[in-house]
Amino acid sequence: MHAGLRITAFAAALAATFGTAYGVGQGVGPVTEDEPPVRHDAHTGDNESASSGHSGHESPPAGGLQISENGYTLDLRTPRLAAGRTADLRFAIRGEDGRAVTAFRREHDKELHLIVASRDLNTYRHLHPTRAADGTWSIPVSLPRAGDYRVFADFTPEKKGAENLTLGADLAVSGTYAPQNLPAPNTTATTEGYEVKLGGALRPGAARELKLTVSRNGRPVTDLQPYLGAYGHLVALRSGDLAYLHVHPGGEPGDGSTEPGPDISFTATAPSSGTYRLFLDFKHEGKVHTAAFTVRAGTAATGEEASEEAPHESSGEHGH
Repeated sequence: MHAGLRITAFAAALAATFGTAYGVGQGVGPVTEDEPPVRHDAHTGDNESASSGHSGHESPPAGGLQISENGYTLDLRTPRLAAGRTADLRFAIRGEDGRAVTAFRREHDKELHLIVASRDLNTYRHLHPTRAADGTWSIPVSLPRAGDYRVFADFTPEKKGAENLTLGADLAVSGTYAPQNLPAPNTTATTEGYEVKLGGALRPGAARELKLTVSRNGRPVTDLQPYLGAYGHLVALRSGDLAYLHVHPGGEPGDGSTEPGPDISFTATAPSSGTYRLFLDFKHEGKVHTAAFTVRAGTAATGEEASEEAPHESSGEHGH
């Protein structure tokens, strides 16, 4: 994975760019909307036509819509969970020979990034599971609401010529189902005492800069800490089919020009018109926080059409 926003829908070639926890074996920032709207890096893959951006003349392919691609298959061994209960989510990545893959290239500090999102995009988890010697990945997870979810595995096999892939599989969560509306468009998100403002617009088939500005108590945060190889990790998911988009960060820690806040920049290209949810993970004072936005591509600019969201809290703890 490369730093930035990557909606796994853009997984296998988000040539365009949608630039994204516990440490190994633990999840990052869960985001749950308890009330109607108030919540990567996308990652870049070697198969992307340009790691720094898209040509802007054609829409990048969406990722995460297939369970199998390029000879690799996501074998979700835990297809069902119960709402509100912690249980191990287990899966494996299988090659063409049916065997579990055990060698992966590290990208954004991890061999594999796992994203779990509800179909209504109100609940989001960015997780980093642990891999056993036999190729089985697992991580404890608790999802707050019953309903349909999508699991995305973002990885690059350690094989010559292998491309970055984002595979997706459906996950059912049992319990009393209460439909939730998609959060309304917003340009400001609050999370655990932080305020994040979104600037820029998402355009179908055209690379555009998205700038997120982090503040706390009305003051800009200028000492963000590196997280997954960048000062922010952005994941974008398209409403409707949950296409996973890749977002690329503008610069990285230690490059001599990228400041540790308050601004975090990404280059992103939407594969089509529509509504998207953006999830930004950033680290400050040793803790990862997640801010979420709803934006529309193919209509008015993000800032012109968005309405501010009500404050929300990220459920669960963030660890590293």
